[in-house]
Amino acid sequence: MTYTTTAPSGATAKPASPVRLLYCLYARKSTEQEDKQVLSIDSQINEMEKMAMADGLEIVVKKKESHSAKEAGQRPVFNEIVEELRQGKYNGILTWAPDRIARNAGDLGRIVDLMDQKKLVEIRTYGQKFTNTPNDKFMLMILGSQAKLENDNKVINVKRGLRTRAAMGLRPSMAPTGYLNSKNKDEKCQVLVDSKRAPIIKEMFEKVANENYSGRKIYKWLRETNFKNKNGKYVTLGNIYRMLRMTFYYGVFEYPEGSGEWYTGKHTPIISRELFEAMQEKIKVEKKKAYGREFAFTRMLHCAYCESGITAEEKIKELKDGGSNAHVYYRCTKVKNRGCPNESVKESILIDEVMPIIDKMSMDKSELKKKLEEEVARYALFQTGVLGVDLGQSKKHKDISIKTFAKHMLRHGTMLQKREVLSCIKSRILLKDKKLSLG
Repeated sequence: MTYTTTAPSGATAKPASPVRLLYCLYARKSTEQEDKQVLSIDSQINEMEKMAMADGLEIVVKKKESHSAKEAGQRPVFNEIVEELRQGKYNGILTWAPDRIARNAGDLGRIVDLMDQKKLVEIRTYGQKFTNTPNDKFMLMILGSQAKLENDNKVINVKRGLRTRAAMGLRPSMAPTGYLNSKNKDEKCQVLVDSKRAPIIKEMFEKVANENYSGRKIYKWLRETNFKNKNGKYVTLGNIYRMLRMTFYYGVFEYPEGSGEWYTGKHTPIISRELFEAMQEKIKVEKKKAYGREFAFTRMLHCAYCESGITAEEKIKELKDGGSNAHVYYRCTKVKNRGCPNESVKESILIDEVMPIIDKMSMDKSELKKKLEEEVARYALFQTGVLGVDLGQSKKHKDISIKTFAKHMLRHGTMLQKREVLSCIKSRILLKDKKLSLG
């Protein structure tokens, strides 16, 4: 398909070079509840291919993604299309409907800008065509704005409905472990006690409150009893702590979380409030003990994708011989972008990643020197007091590289020693797809 220009009547026409239209077929399926009735991705592709064949359209690439279009800049494939349009890899978009491209002003504005720059010549949808003309661009903006208005109204209505259910004592979310969601369509948000798991949940609270079980001990006990959630998976240590903080088990809940709005549920409580509060006192003691073993990298790393902070969680893997291995994993908190694609990474990998770049880092050398001196003094005391080694045989700390010392402590030090070394690093460190870089 090509476009040519026509000279005004009476003027001498210069032959215009035809513009070859190359299309990117873009199919999107939103993950939002309200979008479930839209054609599936495969159906969209099938329909667009039929239209392309009938109209003689040249498709050079097909792209698809499952992602909401409510927020600007949050769709990786769409962002890729925008960049490839700028690069001139194609100059047309073929999609099912205008709202497949954008339901927000930001992304829609990027598309119109590309049309203004003549990087995007045509958008074809099922039954519509948009080109770089004032009327077409205006219509595209109108349709995009209409989609955004519908989205915004749906969000308001959904939130209002959820608050109404909460006021009725119905927790508007998936039932926690120990309960099951009612399958009756007339009983939305109503939950039933899971007769299989609820007694174990109650016993879990009792063991913490009355037998001084720690979170780790509860984890081990649940594995020994082969306890699994309704999805057939073992609960993690993090899951256990979240369950132990869940007021829903004694009959009340907060919605939304952090709002300060509390409701009395219609569901049957599994435990009493007295048991919950007694258990909380025991957990507070355990938390105080845990504060001394903070994870090494948490306060110094930032997500390279969304600039959120990095959090950590210890996961325990049961071994065939009855033992267990504990590993610390770091991940993006996703505070600034709930859809952040950054992967979680094991601490041992992070330490390997730090080693090649530590020489390039800005460090508080005076503080590191103090720690080195303390370590040398401690080791010297061990040499003379236990091994009987003459101090004259020991290497002086002045001969030891500060950064060599830092590398050693990160490899072999305790959690506290690792944190002390890392606290001396002034450089900004970014985490992206299990790789570290200086920001």
